[in-house]
Amino acid sequence: MVLRWLGYGFEKTPLVWRTSRLQRERVTSAGTTPAVDEVGLVDDAELTHWVPAGRLMLPGWHMLELAVTHERASLMVCMSLDTGSGFVDGLRIQLPVRQGRVAKRLFFVPKRLRAIRFDKIEGGAGLTVTHLRIAWLTPWFAQDRLVRRLVSVHHLWRDRAHGEVRAALKREAREQGVKWRSLALAHYEATFERRSGQRNYTKWLETRRELSPDHVAKVIGMLPRHPKISLLLSVESVGVEWLRGCLDSVLGQLYGDWELFGLADAARAPDAWGLLQAYAARDARIRLVAGAALCEAFDRVSGEFVTLIGADDALSPHALFHVIEALHRHPDAGLLYGDEDRIDGRGVRRDPHFKPQWNPDLLLAQNYIGRLAVFRTELLRVLGGFDVEAGQVWTEHELALRVTSRLSAAQIVHIPFVMYHRRIEAEQAAAKQGEDRQTSPGQLTVVGAHVRAQVPEAEVMTGTLPHTCRVRWPLPRRLPLVSLLIPTRDRVEILKPCVDVILERSGYPKLEVLILDNQSVCAETLAYMREVSARDERVRVLRWDRPFNYAAINNFGALYAKGEILGLVNNDIEPINADWLDEMVRHACRPEIGCVGAKLYYPNDTIQHAGVILGIGGVAGHAHKHFNRKSPGYCGRLQVTHNVSAVTGACMLLRRSVFEEVGGLNEKSLAVTYNDVDLCLKVRQAGYRNVWTPYAELYHHESMSRGTADTSAKRGRAKAEAAYMRRTWGRLLDHDPAYNPNLTLVHEDFSLR
Repeated sequence: MVLRWLGYGFEKTPLVWRTSRLQRERVTSAGTTPAVDEVGLVDDAELTHWVPAGRLMLPGWHMLELAVTHERASLMVCMSLDTGSGFVDGLRIQLPVRQGRVAKRLFFVPKRLRAIRFDKIEGGAGLTVTHLRIAWLTPWFAQDRLVRRLVSVHHLWRDRAHGEVRAALKREAREQGVKWRSLALAHYEATFERRSGQRNYTKWLETRRELSPDHVAKVIGMLPRHPKISLLLSVESVGVEWLRGCLDSVLGQLYGDWELFGLADAARAPDAWGLLQAYAARDARIRLVAGAALCEAFDRVSGEFVTLIGADDALSPHALFHVIEALHRHPDAGLLYGDEDRIDGRGVRRDPHFKPQWNPDLLLAQNYIGRLAVFRTELLRVLGGFDVEAGQVWTEHELALRVTSRLSAAQIVHIPFVMYHRRIEAEQAAAKQGEDRQTSPGQLTVVGAHVRAQVPEAEVMTGTLPHTCRVRWPLPRRLPLVSLLIPTRDRVEILKPCVDVILERSGYPKLEVLILDNQSVCAETLAYMREVSARDERVRVLRWDRPFNYAAINNFGALYAKGEILGLVNNDIEPINADWLDEMVRHACRPEIGCVGAKLYYPNDTIQHAGVILGIGGVAGHAHKHFNRKSPGYCGRLQVTHNVSAVTGACMLLRRSVFEEVGGLNEKSLAVTYNDVDLCLKVRQAGYRNVWTPYAELYHHESMSRGTADTSAKRGRAKAEAAYMRRTWGRLLDHDPAYNPNLTLVHEDFSLR
């Protein structure tokens, strides 16, 4: 029996639904499921929806289908199965559910159920179930669907033949001594699970396999060079136990060619000075410098590389090993930096910061490089060491800006391992004193001086989030004309508000709008095109009388555009702020920048686009999709300008010269999807950086005019276009430099891989 619940909501008030209020439908391909006695709701903090099942469901494979309406664009629902030991010890199946979509999930019932319970485990009050369907499946059909999902979205199995996946899973199960079904389900569940919470970071850490000390020693022995690394440890006011933990973490390094200079004022911090003396007596690699002058300690270093560490922080045991291993692969590196996390008073690691590769616009907005940052000593000496004017010590942000300005992108190396642990209590204590170890009250001055040294007319102002900056790049004295290309077919109800709002709410003065009409037949639409082009001289209508091909239509529009800057704009876009175009043009005019993307929202004020992450779902996905409009995003990314590998063609600007240099959009192999991502990757390959800005905000009614891939022809076309992207950009798709290999390639939420 298939169960459907229509129009009933999860509320805090207890509610019971009798069988008479359920619709039942028999599925001929499925087995018969006995009737349900009642459906009820428990009034508790989890807003639990439970089903006393009796003989509800037969053992075997089943498919769950669930759709809800809810105040959020997406949420997580957990289905718990009680097979006799209660819900706590029973099976738990998490299912992300998006607004307006039916979510599907395979699951296996090992024996007869006593009850099923649904928990809404993400915030917000109330939801309404509009579709619930549970159907029994044949084993062959269920396993086929499972393998299909692995091949489609799992990074380990993507693009492999179905038979090859089955054989590999069975072989792996034999080697591990587990059932094939259990292993296959574990991989399948990983494509649904969201791992953004602390509990999941702890679990994630448990699954990490660190190299053993013996293995590390063998690798070190095979490396041709063993550069010395000098660590500068400045001690001002810090707890002795924290300092002890820091020193122990240095002594515990698996790479031993290092030296540490401990800087402390014996009069102001006698306990810390005494502890440093005790450790220096234990290990000759630890040396003391009386006072807190970094310049004096730096003059004494003998290492080829140097790094700063906090007296209340700690290094991971593999930290320096990862550095010298990366130096073996990148011998010309001038700066190397790794990932980091925080550690609380109980020693629990939290809040990992998995960083991108070199991201210059992000560094202007915030000091994302943080720690552990390892600098080539010779380069620091050229820059003057730490002996700067008026005895001021460079902030870490300033140091990163100065060093990176002297290096090529290839000489700035990110190491994707958590190598540094910041102590939460120390950060909280510094915050109470109005201090911050990554930034300073003079951050605007630091970033401003760096930016204006290269572009004197640029402005630097406070960013939306604390300790962030916004750079407002200058416009040319002769403003370039911007040509916005808007493909459309009929649908005047979305075209009219799009064009009218662009004309009314765009403060940028030099603008033309090209409506690219793809065989419209609606009289009202045609009348609007005539009216708006007659009313506003900035509007032209061009006819494209051929089958729909998004890439070809825009290439056609670019031929007739008069502007020096081209804008790809969907016909369901609505600008929010008047300076949206001005902001994007400022970036598009920068000679090093290629494609510029905007911050797009769904009508319910959740994120539709905040840059494109390569590899999501096999090709690409939108960063932070469905996050709240005001959310800071992952480590502040939703509120700061930063470089991305690609942006969406729903709202993209770039110089005409760049568009033509890379051959425009690929209308032959990518008629509908991924042509914008392909364009961005060609632009990046040509040597330009792509950038996303949160200061250009627009609504996007996604795919309202194009529709969905709901026919076999559309699905075949989408599959062929995805295959083209994999053949052309496969390696880059799986290694997005603006992302991090420790983060998921299944979801769009920066959860753990």
